[in-house]
Amino acid sequence: MDKTVICYIEKDNKYLMLYRNKKQNDLNKGKYIGIGGHVENNESYIDAIKREVKEETSLTINSLEERGVIYFSYDQYEEEMVVFTSSDFSGEISSCNEGDLSWIDKKDILSLPLWEGDKVFLDYLLNDKKTYFKFKLIYENNKLVKVDKLF
Repeated sequence: MDKTVICYIEKDNKYLMLYRNKKQNDLNKGKYIGIGGHVENNESYIDAIKREVKEETSLTINSLEERGVIYFSYDQYEEEMVVFTSSDFSGEISSCNEGDLSWIDKKDILSLPLWEGDKVFLDYLLNDKKTYFKFKLIYENNKLVKVDKLF
């Protein structure tokens, strides 16, 4: 099972979102996602998200909050993704080789082109539900077919 991390960085009631539009053969092409990526061998989830944020944005995460875990099933592929939020960061945003970074008002997030399953857990983040969440999201042919709440 692949292990990944994602962080929704917050400032002024906005999240920093990455519009994936620069890489060929990108599963996320044309979608907005949070900042994140794969966990390397022998790397903790916290070290991984700090590294990914630095690589994709040039920002340094000073502190963060683990908000939940998402288990994805895409046909034959399985993924575990740990979801973080942070409003404690430093530095200036640089360009990203995977897409365009922009601050999006929280009230506009769910109207963006997103994965359908992302809307499930973004509801918790956007509505400030402090409950730790766990979901299993099952996709077939890039379409969300089932949501299991695991808590």
